[in-house]
Amino acid sequence: MPLSRSLTLAAAALLAAASLSPAASAATATAPATILFASPEGSGSSCALWQPCSIDAAQIRVRALDQDMRSDIRVELFGGTYRLSAPLQLDARDSGTNGHSVVWAAAPGARPVLSGGERITGWHQSDPSKNIWSAPAPAGLQTRQLYVDGVRADRASGPLPVHLTKTTSGYTADSDAMASWRNPSDIEFVYSGGAPYWSLKTGGEGAWTEPRCPVAAISGTGISMAQPCWNNSTLRIQRTDGSGRSYNLVHNGNLGNGSIPAYVDNAYELLDQPGEWYLDRSADTVYYIPRAGQNLRWSDVEAPVLQQLVVGQGTTTAPVHDITFSGIQFSYATWLTPNTGEGFNEIQANYTLTGPHGYDQEGLCQFIAGGTCPYGAWTKEPGNLSFGYDSDIRFENDAFVHLGAAGLDLGDGSQNDTVAGSVFTDISGNGLEIGGVDIPEPAAQADHTSGVQVLDNHLYSLPVEYHGGVAIDVGYAEHTLISHNQIDHTAYTAISLGWGGWPDKIKVQATPNYSNGNTVSDNYITDAMQFLADGGGIYTQGITGSSMDTGEHLTGNVITDTLDNGHAMYCDNGCTFWTASGNVLTGNVSNDWGARHTDYRPGASGPDPLLVSGNYWWQGDRDSADGNAVVSGNHVIQSVSQAPASIVRAAGLEPRYRWILAERFGASVPEAPGQVAAFAANGTGYVGWNPTFVDNGLPVTSYTVTASPGGASATISPADLAKIGYTTISGLTNGTPYTFTVTAHNWIGDSAPSLPSAAVTPAVTTTAVPGAPTSASADPGDGTVSIHFTPPASTGATPIIGYTITAPGIAPVHVTGHDFLWAGSGNGLYTVVSGLTNGTAYTFQITADNAVGSSAPASVTATPGPTP
Repeated sequence: MPLSRSLTLAAAALLAAASLSPAASAATATAPATILFASPEGSGSSCALWQPCSIDAAQIRVRALDQDMRSDIRVELFGGTYRLSAPLQLDARDSGTNGHSVVWAAAPGARPVLSGGERITGWHQSDPSKNIWSAPAPAGLQTRQLYVDGVRADRASGPLPVHLTKTTSGYTADSDAMASWRNPSDIEFVYSGGAPYWSLKTGGEGAWTEPRCPVAAISGTGISMAQPCWNNSTLRIQRTDGSGRSYNLVHNGNLGNGSIPAYVDNAYELLDQPGEWYLDRSADTVYYIPRAGQNLRWSDVEAPVLQQLVVGQGTTTAPVHDITFSGIQFSYATWLTPNTGEGFNEIQANYTLTGPHGYDQEGLCQFIAGGTCPYGAWTKEPGNLSFGYDSDIRFENDAFVHLGAAGLDLGDGSQNDTVAGSVFTDISGNGLEIGGVDIPEPAAQADHTSGVQVLDNHLYSLPVEYHGGVAIDVGYAEHTLISHNQIDHTAYTAISLGWGGWPDKIKVQATPNYSNGNTVSDNYITDAMQFLADGGGIYTQGITGSSMDTGEHLTGNVITDTLDNGHAMYCDNGCTFWTASGNVLTGNVSNDWGARHTDYRPGASGPDPLLVSGNYWWQGDRDSADGNAVVSGNHVIQSVSQAPASIVRAAGLEPRYRWILAERFGASVPEAPGQVAAFAANGTGYVGWNPTFVDNGLPVTSYTVTASPGGASATISPADLAKIGYTTISGLTNGTPYTFTVTAHNWIGDSAPSLPSAAVTPAVTTTAVPGAPTSASADPGDGTVSIHFTPPASTGATPIIGYTITAPGIAPVHVTGHDFLWAGSGNGLYTVVSGLTNGTAYTFQITADNAVGSSAPASVTATPGPTP
């Protein structure tokens, strides 16, 4: 049990007792609940306090009792680990009746863990020179994860040891260095998206994706890739209408970066860092290099075996319903499809192409002969807990931790469910999934996903493995309420809603669907987009309703410090009837909201209907009305402290749930940073990277950059990295190529080093400064001005490292940070200058800065004043 859990068990017990539905609570005032007791070592069938039973026996008792309930049935789980040999399968027979609920709850003061893992024991040091330890694995073990003392281990990975040239079936390498590697069909190539800059080249099927394809075989210098993953990655059929799109319309259908992977994953030969592991399936052996302080003879090492822990599957006529889970931790489940030839061929939000015709049929419907319908019905990432055709399912004060797929999936036909006061972290993919994308216009109400409420949860440090996933992912759904959650440190988007909008890229209406009445309110979202790009704090795609009243509403959310390019609030393709009002948005340099799209619905004209009003932000757009798109009454601020205190106080967890912010599940060194970029000037290396978003329980205290060869290094704080976006290493030798790695540090120790940057070579630098920024404009606010500009086409002798803004009467403002490093001449940027005098005209001079100097200025004049 995590130590922090023991500090909050009393609070958990009190909240568990209050977690019954209102109807059930009223009933229990006159009829005490029937209570059964279970424990990890339970036996027999009495399920009595003095003789608790197993979970399976408790389920049998519940089914015998719940056909004509006179009160709630409560199964109290004593503390400890319940090792499941199969998922807990629930259907209509497990449901509450007569308005009462079946409650599966932690006993007071306990934290039961439902586990799909198997403990690995019998460790011994098998390679003293590398400190590699090994242990026998259960025969035929398949898993993608390993946990040591509650902390996820890293699969053995590293940079490509060869140079590759793409072929129709895979690659040709420039040497046979990989030909002798063991178990080649277990090796994966990973194609990371993201925002490229400096030396960083990115791939993926779009900046928002990170596909994975297994190797099929290696012979000499020939590397063949597994099918159908390879075809689904490289043969997506291209349109011939000049749109530059594949027929799925999401992307142009290639892996980017010449189809060269960012790194190699799951190879014994790359096992070289503390915290890394490898499963040799052919020898039924697990290998691991211990982190500092770990003693594998005493450590709890868990290998997830089950792919699902709880499955609640009803039907249209017999839904599973009125079941509550309270105070339970769900852990140690895996997902094995990416191990197969299917790989992980991502489209968006962890949906993938699968099957031998994924690339030329799946979800292509009306756009290609033989396409399967509906459009966009691609393969959903499964949940380690999964429900469908259900109602009034409730999760409260639970923990979804150490999971290998999506955490919880409330799929098609889920109605009036609630997820409240729960924690989602250390999950490989999406945290919480609601609805699907396979039934855009249901024929019956029972097929609707409707009335799901997601309230007061903490979702953070995810997804860990499939970085294109999101914390909360909503497909087609109606009357969803996502409110008072805290979401922080996500690899990609925090909340994603909607589907099927991409056809507007070819001037065709978005997929008609039943989504309506969805509300995202009073959430606190910070540090999204820490690895991939082209997403946001809240992302919406496709038609959201039939009017502004029934469309999607984003209100009272506080969104700060999204990293890679995207939008804090993202109204993407086909986003129709979308309202964003009363939100607070700061530090989102790429864009606070976007964007207008043409409305291609039959009979419509102009842009998609949307309303952006009364927000407090950096972007500062002036009032405008373009057909059905209205922007009005927004306010320029520089910091959250300048927004109305009532909005800020209301955002995030409500007071009775804030204790869950202190919960941690295992503590260790941080994960390595990612996306390392570099350039070199005279004797100096400039190095930028994406910060660590998985800190393993303790915040990162510093980062260290190390040059190779030579080992010169530099250290920077997380605050300075957030402000500047890079650090420098001086004293390098001109003419010598250098690569750079980055390690993150916390109070426990050091992460493994990052993947190395591409090599850069210092040289005597010319004195060429950048061109001047262009398209300068300014939007005034109360004592503030939002200054917009576009980077110059010419960066001069080196890449741009920031901008400087000056004006008479104010101190120079140095505009630096990650977003200002990757932005090219096609990307608009903005920042806010505050502390200005209302009614005074200021002429601002904006220069672009590189490693040798500053450009000529661009000028813009603005007069701050209160927003009308």
